Amino acid sequence: MNPFDVKKFFTLDNYEHLKIFKNFKNVYEVISNIDSYLKSLSLGKIEVEIPKNVHLENIEQISIGKGTSVEPFSYIKGPCIIGKNSQIRHGAYIRGNVITGHNAIIGHSTEIKNSILLDNASLAHFAYVGDSIIGNNVNLGAGVKCANFRLDKKNISFFHLGKIYKTNLKKLGAIIGDNSQIGCNSVLNPATFLGKNVIIYSCLNIGNYITEDSIVKPGALPFVKTKGIKNVFDEIKK
Repeated sequence: MNPFDVKKFFTLDNYEHLKIFKNFKNVYEVISNIDSYLKSLSLGKIEVEIPKNVHLENIEQISIGKGTSVEPFSYIKGPCIIGKNSQIRHGAYIRGNVITGHNAIIGHSTEIKNSILLDNASLAHFAYVGDSIIGNNVNLGAGVKCANFRLDKKNISFFHLGKIYKTNLKKLGAIIGDNSQIGCNSVLNPATFLGKNVIIYSCLNIGNYITEDSIVKPGALPFVKTKGIKNVFDEIKK
């Protein structure tokens, strides 16, 4: 299977916005489809009460599902869709082109733009997520940053197993597979790919492609929990 196939990262059978992932060979290509997908929808359906000191910009392009709580002093810019039974906490900053599934959390001082959250994704404290896709049941610890821009401002490209991939994207953050957990204050460099069930310990700088079921610890090689020892250090350091 193509290592960047959507199915390598996400189970989408019950995801309300499954359509956005259709017809893409590589998962990172979905990032460039967020804007056009949102423009194809009829937005402006807010099914919850909004506190008076929440700022909604482009309100006609914002949809918020039933059961979702939006706390005071959060900022939401359309176009965006917030799923049902989610939490937009005090001080959250949603900058537009954001899609969340149900039961998502965008927490205090968390900033997110041009990204997709699947069901039960949690960005609860002080996170930055740009141009990224966060899988089902993923938790980003406090202070996690998904960097999305090269310092030299060139298009994002990356190596995997000896092959260079040119994305033709100026910005590309992280693709984080279902059930992965990212420890507090870790940084995911542009074009980081984490398979399903990956655990990243706190305060690490991570890049490239980490295969499913891996654990990444400080000062140690990642290993695969269910398949024995596996050295993926060479992939990380590229």
